[in-house]
Amino acid sequence: MQLSVVLICWNSLTYLREVLASLQDTLSVAGDSETIIIDNGSTDGTDRFITENYPNVIYRRLPENKGVAYARNRGIEIARGEYVWLLDDDTIVNGKALDAMLRHMQQTPDCGICGCRLVNTEGETQQSYKVYPGLWVKVCNVAHSIFGKKTSTTDPYATELGMGKPFHPTYIIGACQLLRREMIGKIGLLDEKIFYGPEDADYCLRARKEGWETTYLPAVSIIHHWKRITNRNLFSPIARRHTKALLYFYCKHRKI
Repeated sequence: MQLSVVLICWNSLTYLREVLASLQDTLSVAGDSETIIIDNGSTDGTDRFITENYPNVIYRRLPENKGVAYARNRGIEIARGEYVWLLDDDTIVNGKALDAMLRHMQQTPDCGICGCRLVNTEGETQQSYKVYPGLWVKVCNVAHSIFGKKTSTTDPYATELGMGKPFHPTYIIGACQLLRREMIGKIGLLDEKIFYGPEDADYCLRARKEGWETTYLPAVSIIHHWKRITNRNLFSPIARRHTKALLYFYCKHRKI
């Protein structure tokens, strides 16, 4: 099998309807494929919707929400594809983007993780290509969420992005990551000690240490609605878990 799509969800049926509808046409470019949904304990009727409308989807409902890494790992364990496409449930995908990512992976044996440009419904590009998520970067993000404006307008990859050619950021966010099965076998699964963020940064850093490239393709894009659950309430339980995960991440990589 060439491709396994792994989606995780949690009380997000409105978004899930859109991404599943878009996958029906998108997967025609991938040949033999499968779609796996790991539900982090939704109570919004997701289980009934999947059963009634997508009987061929592999659906697993977890008894409780154990985080992004835990859920994605359960999907990766089931996946049979040569490539595993991790997607957020608030995306809308297309065949052009998937075809470009698959072709890049097939033509570039050293690429272990590949992603494309993420845009909102107005076509604005999300800065999903990232530098190391250091403490100052996170402080700037919090300031932006509170005051509504960025503390810096500098895009560290502006030159590369302007050229429109593939480049290699420190990491790409987990909303859209195409993983090579061979790489997964070498570096293992996502770190489940990270409940929510920065499991994506950690995985790309681990891949790089083992000689695998992380590649961003700016010439193709998918829609991402950009849910920012940690910024809605900086003192919410999910925000506290995110902070705890960051501290663990800094200790693990010995860099702040």
